[in-house]
Amino acid sequence: MAGDDKYPESTGRRRFVKGVVGSATLASVGTAGAASLKSTTAPSGEGGGITQFMGMENTAGPAPRGMPQIPIKIDDEGYVKGFFPEASTKTEQGREVTVAEAEVGGMTYSANWFQYCGVQTYKGIKPDADMDNYFRYKEGAKYDWQSSEVQAGNKVHVDDFSDYETWGNNVGKAGLGKPATVTWRSQDVEASQTMTVQLIRSKKVEEMANENEWLKASTKQGFIANLNKCTHFCCVPMFKGDPGSAKFGAADLIYCPCHQSVYDPFSIVKESFVALPRPGDD
Repeated sequence: MAGDDKYPESTGRRRFVKGVVGSATLASVGTAGAASLKSTTAPSGEGGGITQFMGMENTAGPAPRGMPQIPIKIDDEGYVKGFFPEASTKTEQGREVTVAEAEVGGMTYSANWFQYCGVQTYKGIKPDADMDNYFRYKEGAKYDWQSSEVQAGNKVHVDDFSDYETWGNNVGKAGLGKPATVTWRSQDVEASQTMTVQLIRSKKVEEMANENEWLKASTKQGFIANLNKCTHFCCVPMFKGDPGSAKFGAADLIYCPCHQSVYDPFSIVKESFVALPRPGDD
């Protein structure tokens, strides 16, 4: 049993039974309230079900799976955005539904990838939501460089990461990549519906993309991104953002300080989970 416990021994914690807390269904509910739970499990909900996705591998801690990756686009002016498929209609179980899905790097990429932790109720995840997809710097980000060099709310630009091959902040090794905490598909929404994203630019990502069809299609100029919701209890992890992560061997990885779950942004794996359906529009 002890060998199956992903909590580091130094924490003194014991992992909850995976079939209870780590189950895909409970992890998908996350912190959504009772009202949201009722709506997201109603028969009128759209999407959901067994969903395959590509994400940052969970390597330690109680999280049941990795965090879903967001494909990257860069416009002609150098602004960085996350790709979201165009809305379309298709027939599911005898009725027409609106979906957002597209083929990317040999995978069916869809809005279902993000339907957990209550995100399935967010306006930005609706297939036909009017969003521009640009990443914007998040207010209150804990990276010092964001506070001093860029303005919260501004769109992310490639030039902001010009020092990505040497950047460091005394957490782990310098030069592994430059991170930022950003928002995505969250214009004109309540704070509780803000989609927080971990964005990283790294030479290592560029090298990985040369050898992998998915990464070649889903990353650009070394940029890689994921929906930043820990799949355990929906906390917000950080890449090279917590000095305490070194104690758990995670100084150069994405670390969640709430329960010590760790994710490797340089190990992208195919996984599956039970996505909760979006609430119906009726």
